[in-house]
Amino acid sequence: MSKLDFSALLCSRLCHDLVSPVGAINNGLELLSGEQDETMREAVFDLIEKSTQQTSNKLQFFRLAFGAAGGFSTHLDTREAEKSLRAFLAGSKVELVWAVSANELTKGGVKLLLNLSLVAAEALIRGGTLTVQFGAVNDETVTIAVVAEGERVIFSDEIRAAVQGEAAEDNLEPRLAPAFLASIVAAELGGKVEVAQLASQKLEIVASIKAMG
Repeated sequence: MSKLDFSALLCSRLCHDLVSPVGAINNGLELLSGEQDETMREAVFDLIEKSTQQTSNKLQFFRLAFGAAGGFSTHLDTREAEKSLRAFLAGSKVELVWAVSANELTKGGVKLLLNLSLVAAEALIRGGTLTVQFGAVNDETVTIAVVAEGERVIFSDEIRAAVQGEAAEDNLEPRLAPAFLASIVAAELGGKVEVAQLASQKLEIVASIKAMG
């Protein structure tokens, strides 16, 4: 798959996630144009405000997860990554436990961490807890691990293959783009991603990569 084709997949995925909140804003504006009841207008304003915030949160997250945030800087503050992930999950039934002690990571490290978090969070179809961890195995290897625990975890074979870099590129779809991107970034960082544990109520994905300078 060419870089252009994969970029198109990521764009399709981003657009899919933004259609709902942007559409809600548009619908709200249309309702306001003909609504005279003050109570209804307040409800519509509330809808527009929430949808606008949701759109902003998603864009900030995708900027770090898919884009080239940080300009010419090689590292990013992990507090920015945590903030974007918390905002992205706001309003969902997924609770974030952030266990990343490092103050900064390379841009690739942040991209890997956020895409793995996205993949794991989407497996929690009824909500639950998402734990994000980062730690050193030795002087040469570090790990990024995300653990999703909830009432029900759904993780398809297609997503598993994509996140482990085993998917057939011709069969990739927009929904698989974050998982496949995680596998690409992990390989660029000198490592790989593995699904360490998968059960009906728990999923653990671990990326083992070279220590980040």
